[in-house]
Amino acid sequence: MEVAAFALPATLRQIAYARSLALRNQTLLPWDVQQDRRSLSAWIEAQAAMKPASALDPRPTCKQVAFAERLARIKARAVPEECFRDKGLMSKWIDRNR
Repeated sequence: MEVAAFALPATLRQIAYARSLALRNQTLLPWDVQQDRRSLSAWIEAQAAMKPASALDPRPTCKQVAFAERLARIKARAVPEECFRDKGLMSKWIDRNR
């Protein structure tokens, strides 16, 4: 007698969370992974352990740039060009000019 293996479908909450992780990590969510609850759970665990792609980007965020430009207008000074290439420098500039 053969035992049939039944795969449970992924839940809507699992799929929603997996999609948000795929956006955060800038990766694709494979279709075949979405069909099985266990394989989707394993994919979610692997993606949740990864650092977001934005954390690896050395450039400042849009919010940092907007805030720095607003501070520069208030203080009547310019944001140095090197700050637009490094989020750490931009953060230090903002802290010094608050």
